[in-house]
Amino acid sequence: MIRSFRSVLVFLAALAMAVPQPAAAKSRIKDIVEFEGVRENMLVGYGIVVGLNGTGDALRNVPMTKQSLEAMLERLGVNVRDAQLNTKNVAAVMVTAKLPAFAAAGAQIDASVSALGDAKSLLGGTLLVTPLLGADGQAYAVAQGTVQTGSISASGASGSTVSKGVPTAGRIAGGAIVEREIGFQLAHMGQLRMTLRNPDFTTARRIADTINGKYPGSALAENPTIVSIRPASGQDMMTFVSQVENLSVEPDAPAKVVIDEVAGVIVMGENVRVSTVAIQQGNLTITVQESPAVSQPPPFARTGQTAVVPQSQVSVDEETGRQFVTIRNGASLASLVAGLNALGVTPRDMISILQTIKAAGALQADIEVM
Repeated sequence: MIRSFRSVLVFLAALAMAVPQPAAAKSRIKDIVEFEGVRENMLVGYGIVVGLNGTGDALRNVPMTKQSLEAMLERLGVNVRDAQLNTKNVAAVMVTAKLPAFAAAGAQIDASVSALGDAKSLLGGTLLVTPLLGADGQAYAVAQGTVQTGSISASGASGSTVSKGVPTAGRIAGGAIVEREIGFQLAHMGQLRMTLRNPDFTTARRIADTINGKYPGSALAENPTIVSIRPASGQDMMTFVSQVENLSVEPDAPAKVVIDEVAGVIVMGENVRVSTVAIQQGNLTITVQESPAVSQPPPFARTGQTAVVPQSQVSVDEETGRQFVTIRNGASLASLVAGLNALGVTPRDMISILQTIKAAGALQADIEVM
């Protein structure tokens, strides 16, 4: 009997292990948080693009281009103050770039170039040396190179034009060189804060518990957005962050329904629940058809005249056969979708139904309309 009982236990245990269990949707900490100070910095500068094929600024309409051209030539030893410049091969542009975190001096980054005046195209032009400034007014990079727009533009003598893409904006791949580094000593920091991309009380607590389970006393959830960490004993911050960011956490999310009415797209989270509600949807179509007829007097009649007599036909078509669909209390996302699909409604009708269920107080989720 004992052997038989043990055999039954072993069989039940093996059967339980063979049944597939729902896998938790875990994510790495590095995929759901941002580290304080580890970010890009925006750079901007004003420059001149030369070498355009007659598609640049009209100097009479854009005085800043003329002034910039004169100032540049004077710095190169050419005096053109009293000359009547009338070239269309130059364009004033704004240059923007993103300085990556921990970018070292000499690193190359991409630069975006956009026309500032009335230039028609920047295709084939060359950006002259342009300092790129940060928010503090300091130059952190210098850009120069050939502008690539990836677009075409053509015009005819009669005024007809053909354009593909935006020829007045382009990029210079690797066209900016970093000249100044941003001082950020990560390795010597005693504390670092992590910012959740989707703030949530439960997710912040789970992140802190996961880190403390691996490194006791190293993490503290300050609020739904910020979790602060301290390196474990004998580790610097750089080493500690590289270990923490690879820990897995199951993020939590509030119940939300996101609706894009323009595209007719509906996205619902798995935590959406619906109280007991009955739904019925139907369409009423009214069709009015006008068929004008001609009325004329009989042959050889001395009275009467030809006239157009309108004839109208009105029909009403109401969909039938759709009964109430009842969704029970606490229905899950799958039950809600199945109930709405049973009605055979279109996405736009489903948007109206969801909003009506929310108005009735039966949808336990927030609705965000884009």
